[in-house]
Amino acid sequence: MELNGKKVAVLGLGISGMQAARFMAAKGADVLVRDEGDSPRLRERALELAEFGVRTELGDEVGAGVAFDLVVLSPGIPLSKPLVRGFSDAHVPVIGELELAAQYCACPMVAVTGTNGKTTTTELIAAALREAGREIDVAGNIGTAFTEAVKNSADLDAMVLEVSSFQLETTAEFRPAVSVMLNLTPDHLDHHASMEEYRAAKLRIFAHQTAEDVAVVNAAFGLPEDLKPQLKTFSAYGVPADYTFANGTLYAHGEPVMELAETNLFGLHNAENLLAALAAVEAMDVDRAAAIRAFKIYRPQPHRCEPVGELNGVRYLNDSKATNIDALEKALFSMTQPVVLIAGGKDKGLDFGGLTDLVAERCRTALVTGQMGPKLYELWNDALPCELCDDLAMAVTRAQEVAQPGDLVLYSPGCSSFDAYANYAERGNHFRQLVAERQNT
Repeated sequence: MELNGKKVAVLGLGISGMQAARFMAAKGADVLVRDEGDSPRLRERALELAEFGVRTELGDEVGAGVAFDLVVLSPGIPLSKPLVRGFSDAHVPVIGELELAAQYCACPMVAVTGTNGKTTTTELIAAALREAGREIDVAGNIGTAFTEAVKNSADLDAMVLEVSSFQLETTAEFRPAVSVMLNLTPDHLDHHASMEEYRAAKLRIFAHQTAEDVAVVNAAFGLPEDLKPQLKTFSAYGVPADYTFANGTLYAHGEPVMELAETNLFGLHNAENLLAALAAVEAMDVDRAAAIRAFKIYRPQPHRCEPVGELNGVRYLNDSKATNIDALEKALFSMTQPVVLIAGGKDKGLDFGGLTDLVAERCRTALVTGQMGPKLYELWNDALPCELCDDLAMAVTRAQEVAQPGDLVLYSPGCSSFDAYANYAERGNHFRQLVAERQNT
């Protein structure tokens, strides 16, 4: 992609928008960033970009002109937004930061997507590659913006990317050497018009792969018939696959590899993350012994069924990263002790009715809160004791009152955080703080 002298509009002044603007300005593009928001933080970013020759329009300043050669769309801005449609209707190419950086990536790319497990699997792949002595970087929806990381890609053996449906829907030629599709369950239906649209965005990870490439795919995932890359499958749920899990053991092509108990992970969902990572790195000729060493050492990031304290014989788990139904379901499946569940958050239009039986089976009580709280109460109250709480602090207080020794208090919202928190990490940190306060009293 030749950028020198091109007029480019960047829509959205988040981190990826900033990095994309700087990247293109450095390559000689005439860059204008547009963001319909206006705040001191955005004004600060605009001043920062001005030092690189990038112009910015904020709030009411945003114009409607389409005299551009290219538009780079920040993740999360819908393609259906009038401002975006105006460019598309004028036949101006609209891509995302993922596509932009990929066109300049000088090393093979490994891309991981799915509704849940992306970060853990991306980190497992990166850990195994590093243990095998490969020079890599990690970017995309995790860590460094891809347009920043790609600057050093000529010195790397691989670029490991976590990619979301928001990023994939604006790709045009994106071609990973190894793609990983972990799972697909309802999510982001406040952004995508339907499950079909959400699935179509995810499937773009395979769109430009060839027979020289590899696709690592959950065996339960229905694939298009015209899939071109070599296929490696995995499953921890009894579905026949190349990489499987049974009786606590990970298998590769029927050969035992390691015990799940040898890692710092637990649950069938994490067994699948490990299987997918193993398949991906073996597709890159990583020695299995190196992968096993890496998997044994690896520790997951916070907010993923993270133990945060114990009170009166009751353990508290912070699973704030569970931002959708599937993540909550997998967390509950992993629990072997009675659960006091705290759930709820932003209403994304998802139907939690299918979880009712599982919640009733695994949980002593459900404490529901947030924008979704009233709906969860109506769904679950007839099946088990259920209480509607004003906020997270009230839910933690009630959890401490109703939990019995040997129980687990599981904070697994099943919803995104944006009704009350900036992100899942802020929400998880608040839960951790609330538990710590009660330990200290």
